[in-house]
Order: sequence, then structure tokens, then C-alpha cells
Amino acid sequence: MGLGAGGLLDGVVLHQVLQWHHLISDTDGNPVTTVGGLEANTLADGLFHIGTMILLVLGIIGLHAAWRQGRWAPSARFQLGLVLAGWGVFNLVEGTINHLVLGVHHVRDDLGGPLSWDVGFLVFGAALVVAGTLVHRSGEESP
Repeated sequence: MGLGAGGLLDGVVLHQVLQWHHLISDTDGNPVTTVGGLEANTLADGLFHIGTMILLVLGIIGLHAAWRQGRWAPSARFQLGLVLAGWGVFNLVEGTINHLVLGVHHVRDDLGGPLSWDVGFLVFGAALVVAGTLVHRSGEESP
């Protein structure tokens, strides 16, 4: 659920609301300054959103299935910690692959993609993993 929620937050806030970047906005053939480039980026963003929604729904289905099998329901802190850690993992993986390795976009393509924003994104992801792990562990309880 954390991977999907983190991806959706990234897509909605950074891609749509703030419009700092799109999924493939730093690729040569898809500049957001042209209609064709914006159309390609909008399609890529939409496919990205579908993927993150699928992850979120799969997480919810898995949690529901566990409850129906009689497994204990985790505390809110236990579950929230996992969601935060999953969001952080999403940021670390997506930020490393898309921002640094492939370079298909950067956190702030609207500013020319300064590295400091990409590094900040990774630091935020690592902080989410640490905070999520701490919250998760504080909510552990036996059935």
C-alpha cells in the first residue's frame, strides 16, 4: 500500500498540481513545451497512475484477505509505519532509477533539473523509511 500511495502522491502533487515534472519530461523527444510532448507526458503520467493504483489496490486486497483468514488486525501505528516505509522505498527506487540512472525526469525539470532537488527527494525517501520503521515497530503487538 505504501508503494502505491507514495506513487500516487508523487504523481498527483509533483506531476499535476505543482507541474514540476512529468514522467518523461526530460527526454529529448518529449518536451512539455510542445503539444506533442505534453500529450506524450500526459499519457506516460496516466499509465504511471494506473500502475500505482494497482499497487495500492493489491495492498488493500492483501490486507483484507489476511483479515478474512483470521489473522489479527494490526494496530494503526503498525500499518501506518509500513505505509510510510513503503512510500519511502518508492521514493528511493523511483528517484534513483528515473532521476539519477535513466534521467527521464528530475524533481524540478521546470528549473532545469538541479541535482539538489533530486538528492533532497532521496533524503526525504530515506527519512520516510526510517520514520516508518520506527512507527511500525512502536505499533507491534502480539495477536
